[in-house]
Amino acid sequence: MTNNTIQHIPVLLKETIHSLNIKKNGFYIDGTFGHGGHSKIILSKLSKYGKLLAIDRDIESIQIGLQINDSRFTILHGLFSNIKNYLIKKNLLRKTYGILLDLGLSSLQIQNPNRGFSFNKNGPLDMRMNTTYGKTAKIWINKAKKEEISIILKKYGEEKQFKKITKNIIKQRNKKPITQTKELTNIILKTKNYNKKYKKHPATKCFQAIRIFINDEILELKKILNNIFDILITGGRMSIISFHSLETQIIKKFIKKYTTKYLEIPKNIPLNENEIIKKYRNTKQIKIINIIKPSKNEIKKNPKSRSATLFTIEKTSL
Repeated sequence: MTNNTIQHIPVLLKETIHSLNIKKNGFYIDGTFGHGGHSKIILSKLSKYGKLLAIDRDIESIQIGLQINDSRFTILHGLFSNIKNYLIKKNLLRKTYGILLDLGLSSLQIQNPNRGFSFNKNGPLDMRMNTTYGKTAKIWINKAKKEEISIILKKYGEEKQFKKITKNIIKQRNKKPITQTKELTNIILKTKNYNKKYKKHPATKCFQAIRIFINDEILELKKILNNIFDILITGGRMSIISFHSLETQIIKKFIKKYTTKYLEIPKNIPLNENEIIKKYRNTKQIKIINIIKPSKNEIKKNPKSRSATLFTIEKTSL
């Protein structure tokens, strides 16, 4: 299966581009290039003076991006959490008009069985978004302690039957190493009853949990949110598409923290004027532009969009 035969339908595409409120001469960042759907539309709205930086940790996405012959476009292989370091080197801190993050898996990853992300297609148990770095899911699941596997399935998958599934994983790997996605799926199916009337496959949460852990996705999201004030120009926007409750909780917590005007002063501890100002400046630095869910029509055309939520915020102060 080649990149050219895989079709990817970006979720909430029109809504995301509209939310960024693109300025034709602005500098923009696509932090999750994927198949390039968002980047191509952003480029179409920029003048010859506009610029777009795309980033992806997946080498297959980088290969697609390198085919774009446009002087306004640059693509980097790496983590979006490292954007700030790149901007420092290029003297571009606080000069970005908009940044986009689509936190879902791309079709390049899901539809290729060799990547190990799909419980519906058998392949090597890999799950790395960057196949040039880090341990695979196969190595981890066959080496990790029982307690660690339980914690990961519970914490990142919110899997209620994490103890039973972990027990069966250990039991199976003691017989022979678990190397294929189908082997892991069968272990989960033997533990959980599969009723086709349910929207989610029984293996969904476990595969999600292992993928999030292998790719350190939660830490990545937290890092980029912490850096957003150094990335965006005042009035610049960030649009994030999340797909599960863990991401959504982190984004909502961040939004609440920086849209709430409050003065938090520890009790019985004297603070001078500069210390008070410093604490106060850390609040009410963004405003919510929108929070959007896919329409029924989009969900019908693209079922994977059903769990998506688009958050768009605007930086209002330094």
